[in-house]
Amino acid sequence: RMLTRAPSVIAQVFLLLSIVLVIAIAVIQINQQQILSPGLKYGIVLDAGSSRTTVYVYEWPAEKENDTGVVSQTFKCNVKGPGISSYDSNPGALAKPFDDCLNKVKERIPVHLHKNTSVYLGATAGMRLLRLQNETAANEVFASIQNYFREQPFEFRGAQIITGPEEGVYGWITANYLMGNFLERNLWRTWVHPYRKETMGALDLGGASTQISFIPEDSQENFNSTLQVKLYGYNYNVYTHSFQCYGRDEAEKRLLALLLQKSNTSSNVDNPCYPRNYNTSLTMKYFSGSLCTQSLRPANYYPNQLVNFRGTGDPGLCQEVVSLLFNFTACTDREECPFNGIHQPKVKGNFVAFSGFYYTINALNLSGHFSLADFNSSMRFFCSQSWAQLQFMLPKFEEIYARSYCFSANFIYYLLVHGYNFDAKTWPQIHFQKEVGNSSIAWSLGYMLSLTNMIPAEGKLIRLPLKPSLFAGLLVFLTATALICLLFLVYLCIVSRSRKNISHVEHVFIPE
Repeated sequence: RMLTRAPSVIAQVFLLLSIVLVIAIAVIQINQQQILSPGLKYGIVLDAGSSRTTVYVYEWPAEKENDTGVVSQTFKCNVKGPGISSYDSNPGALAKPFDDCLNKVKERIPVHLHKNTSVYLGATAGMRLLRLQNETAANEVFASIQNYFREQPFEFRGAQIITGPEEGVYGWITANYLMGNFLERNLWRTWVHPYRKETMGALDLGGASTQISFIPEDSQENFNSTLQVKLYGYNYNVYTHSFQCYGRDEAEKRLLALLLQKSNTSSNVDNPCYPRNYNTSLTMKYFSGSLCTQSLRPANYYPNQLVNFRGTGDPGLCQEVVSLLFNFTACTDREECPFNGIHQPKVKGNFVAFSGFYYTINALNLSGHFSLADFNSSMRFFCSQSWAQLQFMLPKFEEIYARSYCFSANFIYYLLVHGYNFDAKTWPQIHFQKEVGNSSIAWSLGYMLSLTNMIPAEGKLIRLPLKPSLFAGLLVFLTATALICLLFLVYLCIVSRSRKNISHVEHVFIPE
């Protein structure tokens, strides 16, 4: 009897021990798992504008918020030299200027992440114009970029020309993202969707095109120019329009071509928008060679012929000539159609004006938001200065920009007031701003945000106290031990029952 009791006790102890160990290991494994963030991801966007290329480095945590990464700009670098569309006749020379910026980028991103970092190049109106003018040259420029990035350690996702509406919407996304209109941190430091926060409109002025984007009063009205954007699980219907040839540089070329056309001499032309006593000689190709000035090209067009422009610094006359760059007659008797026959709903809410808008306002010694009257008086004062006086007025003096600020200011006035229909009441709702925190307001961040919608979120990496293989092995071993002990106890139970029965039968049959 002692012999059967001993194995039974041992089996019971083993069974209990196995069950306790299985539970203990499972509890430890679940409670002690450390959740490690998968760290940061990086993305590089090259904003290939008409006048220059800017390289932006963005980073975001690899776990995402409602399908869109929480992205921030960590580095920005301007590539030396002109925009990529200027290399149409020598695409081979395009790559070298990129080196300087890309070497700095390589230092900013951890080496082990280089091969997983995507590079996107988006080209805007300069390349849109080049493609229309000479598609072969545009393709060669892109081929040269492709070859250059093949040699780089990053994952090149291709170069593309983004459309005007895309550029407008990406700029709108950037502005609202940086202003915290899509996401904000609550008291518990978690990201939430802001309650009843209005979005802002976006005004972007580039070298070759300008964009306006905002959510109109009735966003359900299906304008051809309304795009649906989905970010952080919410839908937005954004009205956007891009005006090709209404970028700052192309508009000025149109002005120069117009002045030449109106002048009775082709060697000396007065320019009321250039400062008094400023003289410059420009080739006909410089301003008449563009697709935007084709209709103004003189009959006797000689690309290399020099035209001398003399600044007269006449604010009234400058305003008059600038007004000729807009076609206001295409919209007669039609409401919600400011210029060039383009339908635009009434402007609504606050706007942020960046890029070329900001730089011009800054040159006029204005900032943030101010009245239309203040803008007009600053513009008149600036436009009546001589070339010599301007050199002391500007925070940063560069001839090519300094000579053109008076034109830019008048152009901005016509575009915003007569083009987009801002008035004395709505003008102060425009905030002229270059960046928010350390992030530039530019379409490139919006582009990156839209692309992170397609970048799958990485799950959190979990570090367990036991390696999965060891954990599984122990579970199998202990479960098997428990089962064997259980079967053994059942066996003992059956054996002891049958012995009892035998002894009972024997007891019944003992003779008197």
